[in-house]
Amino acid sequence: MGTQTIPAVKEIKQRRRARGAYLALELLTALYFFRPEDVIPGLNYIPLAKITGGIAAIALVLSLAGKKGKTKFPLEVKLLLLFFAWYCISIPFAYWRSGALVTVTSRLSKGIMVAIMVSLICEELWQLKRLVWIQAAAVAGQTALSLAIHHTQGGRLSGALGGVFENPNDLAINIALNWPLCVAFFFMPGRGIKKLFWGIGLLMMLIGVQMTYSRSGFLALAVAGILALWEFAVRGRRMYLVVVAALLGVAMLVASPSHYFDRLASIVTGQQDNSLDRNSRAARKELLIRSLDTAFRNPFLGVGAGNFEVTNGSWRVAHNTYTEIAAEGGFPALILFLMVVYRSMGNLTRVRRTEAYRLDPEIQVLTGGLWVALMAFLVGALFASTEYSMYPYYLFSYTTALYLIASRKPKPKGEGAGGGPAPAASPHRGSGQAAPQLAWMR
Repeated sequence: MGTQTIPAVKEIKQRRRARGAYLALELLTALYFFRPEDVIPGLNYIPLAKITGGIAAIALVLSLAGKKGKTKFPLEVKLLLLFFAWYCISIPFAYWRSGALVTVTSRLSKGIMVAIMVSLICEELWQLKRLVWIQAAAVAGQTALSLAIHHTQGGRLSGALGGVFENPNDLAINIALNWPLCVAFFFMPGRGIKKLFWGIGLLMMLIGVQMTYSRSGFLALAVAGILALWEFAVRGRRMYLVVVAALLGVAMLVASPSHYFDRLASIVTGQQDNSLDRNSRAARKELLIRSLDTAFRNPFLGVGAGNFEVTNGSWRVAHNTYTEIAAEGGFPALILFLMVVYRSMGNLTRVRRTEAYRLDPEIQVLTGGLWVALMAFLVGALFASTEYSMYPYYLFSYTTALYLIASRKPKPKGEGAGGGPAPAASPHRGSGQAAPQLAWMR
């Protein structure tokens, strides 16, 4: 009798490990995006993110160890591991070896670990949705808080919190890249206070990017807005959104201060009166040229992680993810990174071909939001150095997790969980009806 209960006991332990791994990942995501250490006094002395990340890593190892059979890593996860390994190989050859070691082990490693955890731990749609919700809600809330405090740097809105959200340009880029995720939650099936919350958040984020006077943020948000219209208005058959977007655009143009247009015009014209440029356009152009020169002078291993700002003499990053990767990790690192991006885009294409996508409005909306966010990232990465932040790795792994969830074979028609009849699912897109609770999602 006792031997018959062993499989059940093992399954219970495995579920507990998986639940613990997900809770740790959830906490790590909340700590990274909400940054409570910037609000609660004394909390910044406790390395909560490191502690939680360690717990999540241990839980992941235990969860994988208890699984039957060999765990298969998706190709993009393998590519990210090669990307990380290449940076590790480059450390002994770096211009500043100790700096490269710290950058790889304390910054890049976090993003790679997050990508692995999200890809392998999120096995159900609600788990993935909750992680994306935490990220989207955190950035929307951060924007609203920044507008409420209205702390400025030289007339430009800066973030209320620290880290990657403090600088006006960084704040604008992060708003623009996360705005599509908020759009996705606005169009999630359901009504009432949730849609009102996301609607206000979307408007606040538009105002926030405008008040930062960030040209790179404007370009990334413009791309996100155009693609969001294509995804949710044209492809999603909500043509009224085109009219709403036109009216909103006119309203924001009318309400914009005159020197905001001077700021945008300086994208083409450069330094001019009232543009608040302060020669930043010329400085970024110089950094771009230097990063390309550094990359071609060190094409194989680069100058080492975090070393470009040391070697260029100005202690400034390249403000371009692609050229900085090439400069610090060599062209092999850039190729691996672009292959991960390509695979992430392919994941979303493959999701659209699944039966789950056809049947589930939530998967349709989430796929659209992630696609717009990924495309906005490709543009935003041209103006920001994001290779050592965790955002792109979260985004890549979201696409992996979504594909793995959507590609699972559903239960036979007419058979629900527990053998009962499966609830009917409406394939109508954008209907506003509650999402069907498919048996394979439970």
